[in-house]
Amino acid sequence: RCKLSDFTQPDPYMTAAVAPLEEDEPDANDQELQALAHNLRENFGKFAEASGNVPAEFVMMVMNINDLNRLADVLSTVGNITPDDRQRVLETVDLRERLNLVNRLLLKTLEVVEIGKKIQSKVKDSMDKTQREYVLREQLKQIQEELGERDEKSVEVEDFRKKIEAAQMPEEANKAALRELDRLMRMPPSAAEYNVIRTYLEWLTELPWSKSTEDNLDLKNAQKVLDADHYGLEKVKDRILEFLAVRRLKENMKSPILCFVGPPGVGKTSMGRSIANAMGRQFTRMSLGGVRDEAEIRGHRRTYVGALPGRLIHSLRRAGANNPVIMMDEVDKIGNDFRGDPASALLEVLDPEQNVDFLDHYLDVPFDLSRTLFIVTANVLHTIPDALRDRLEVIEIPGYIEKEKMEIAKRYLIPRQTDANGLPAKHISFQDAALRHIISQYTAEAGVRSLEREIGRVCRKAARDYSMGKKQKVAVTPAKVEKYLGKPRRQPSKAERLSVPGVAIGMAWTPVGGDILFIEANAMPGSKRLTLTGKLGDVMKESAQIALTCVRANAKKLGVPEDFYEKNDIHIHVPAGAIPKDGPSAGVTLFTALVSLLTGRRVRSDMSMTGEISLRGQVLPVGGIKEKALAAHRAGVKVVLLPEKNKVDYEEVPAEVRKQLKAHFIKNLEQLMKLAFDEDPGKKGARKVRKLAKKKHDGPGVRKQPVKQQAAKEK
Repeated sequence: RCKLSDFTQPDPYMTAAVAPLEEDEPDANDQELQALAHNLRENFGKFAEASGNVPAEFVMMVMNINDLNRLADVLSTVGNITPDDRQRVLETVDLRERLNLVNRLLLKTLEVVEIGKKIQSKVKDSMDKTQREYVLREQLKQIQEELGERDEKSVEVEDFRKKIEAAQMPEEANKAALRELDRLMRMPPSAAEYNVIRTYLEWLTELPWSKSTEDNLDLKNAQKVLDADHYGLEKVKDRILEFLAVRRLKENMKSPILCFVGPPGVGKTSMGRSIANAMGRQFTRMSLGGVRDEAEIRGHRRTYVGALPGRLIHSLRRAGANNPVIMMDEVDKIGNDFRGDPASALLEVLDPEQNVDFLDHYLDVPFDLSRTLFIVTANVLHTIPDALRDRLEVIEIPGYIEKEKMEIAKRYLIPRQTDANGLPAKHISFQDAALRHIISQYTAEAGVRSLEREIGRVCRKAARDYSMGKKQKVAVTPAKVEKYLGKPRRQPSKAERLSVPGVAIGMAWTPVGGDILFIEANAMPGSKRLTLTGKLGDVMKESAQIALTCVRANAKKLGVPEDFYEKNDIHIHVPAGAIPKDGPSAGVTLFTALVSLLTGRRVRSDMSMTGEISLRGQVLPVGGIKEKALAAHRAGVKVVLLPEKNKVDYEEVPAEVRKQLKAHFIKNLEQLMKLAFDEDPGKKGARKVRKLAKKKHDGPGVRKQPVKQQAAKEK
């Protein structure tokens, strides 16, 4: 040891003057120093034993060092003592302090060595255990192979690994599958989560990530298939052929989201299956009527007991291809409650920009739905949320006319029911007159479901006769129809219903198609009270108020006493009182019925009308013109009155129906009055009403007179 005194030369090399340090000579009788030295030697022995890499000769040499200064210097070099700590030992001159410092550093090094030894022992034990398990498993595998047996878990894991490789999943889904497979390998089969992971892997590996069917882009074949399965429905067929034509030119185009809207029984669902057949794709159907839980669409999260994917993933798994035709039936009947809104969940599914990465809560990995052709069906549009309706390409499917129903019956319904009831194909035949009789007298619908049921009843009666030995061919005539089906069930003719003033025929549009409705008005002595019955909605009640206001405002022009309302109560009723009715389109019919009542003139029996009215006497446009016109045609009406602004909508009515209907387009109530009655109500009618209002009577236009005289007059 030496102490630096001064620097004597900086260049060309550094020199300095030093002074040697005199070390303390230890006192042989100093027991404290001897104890420190003994403790230091003992700790060094423990260190040498723990580390296992100190030579025995070095240990022997240290134990034989009697110079305590030298002992401290030698032991400061062993172990992992840092250079800074060694410098501190070198700079410590006092022997007692130096021994204490070296002892502390040696104990610290000993502690590190012992901890490392424990860690090494644990690692070794773990490695030995893993190695032992591996060896035993390999031996067990060899033994099972020799015996023709294999561990079920190992077989299952290996099968899943092969399925994951064969599925060709996207990177994210592949990582999730391998991660869950590793968990399955480390988990005993008796664990509760084992089956959960296995079910999840089954779903992942069985989905058609990369499987798709090749589209049949032959337009002529597609046209042939569609025509063979359905009669009419030209709009739908044209749209599908357009899609196939564009697909031939651009392979990676996004599929449209089609929405078929129409009454029940017109072939919306069956058309979806025909589209799939024409394109050569798989077809699946999912009914959404009454669905209230969002999880039905997106699935449940795996944290729930018994969780499963949503219906969409179920449909894809069932189809076995990633480009099927999926039909979502009755989307207008979706509900919502505290569990969420399924219609909101469909926003992602039915958006071509978003469904590329559809995320099911159960799978928790995105699935590409962009190649799937979605077809949605509904009876009405107003119950579908606006955001969802905006994503749909709406194609309206109207009801069938009589000619179309007859063709459908001949091509599809009769052969189907004949086969379903076991009759030979040539044993029964339907005359055209018999089919017309069934359509007009036993059914009143936009579709053909009731028609098929009635044809089925006829076939069952014929099958019964055939089974009892009557083998002669059955020719179904109108008389046979009444024999098999009973008396006609339709209402009496319209002329009979309009035999008294105060009744007019309107046209309505419902979720099951168009229909006609009768509006009846009557009056009795009273004072300015308007009664409305027939389960009318608020809008229809307001239409009745507007109609009455228009009558009172134009009483003089119409030939109605101005004080008639002051002395009478008016009652308006719409039959079929159990059925709710609403909307503004009955305005012109309500007005016509009131004018007929107050003037004593009958409305034309072969006429029906629709249109909203305003306080200024204008006739405003309404919706559902095509359905209403078809309903009027089915009911035998010859003349229809429509708002002038609905002229364009009337062009969509089939040409056959337009030929048989005479349509008048009206702007205001004046034009309505000129067309609704056989002749304009004149002063004679007004005088008659005025005279009746002054005396007690049973109702406007009914004088108190002998029954025979009244009957003769009516005749």
